[in-house]
Amino acid sequence: MRDFVDPFLYNVPHLDLHGYDRTGAVAMTKLFIDQNIRIKESKIIIIHGKGSGILKKSIHDYLKTDKRVLSFKTNNYNDGETIVNLKG
Repeated sequence: MRDFVDPFLYNVPHLDLHGYDRTGAVAMTKLFIDQNIRIKESKIIIIHGKGSGILKKSIHDYLKTDKRVLSFKTNNYNDGETIVNLKG
């Protein structure tokens, strides 16, 4: 059974990483998390695309180490994006 996906995800801030390499994508993700923590946003979406999975793996590896991230998961309906829950 699939997890419930919030139908209002399209009102959530998102970062599109298409065209970035691994290092740039991780740097942009860190900056994006910094900005959303400042404005007290609790949920963000990171769009890494499907491709060969290099960006997805790099972003997920980074999110595992960031202490400001409560949880993250790949969107059930679009595996080219990750939904991230931030500490409030």
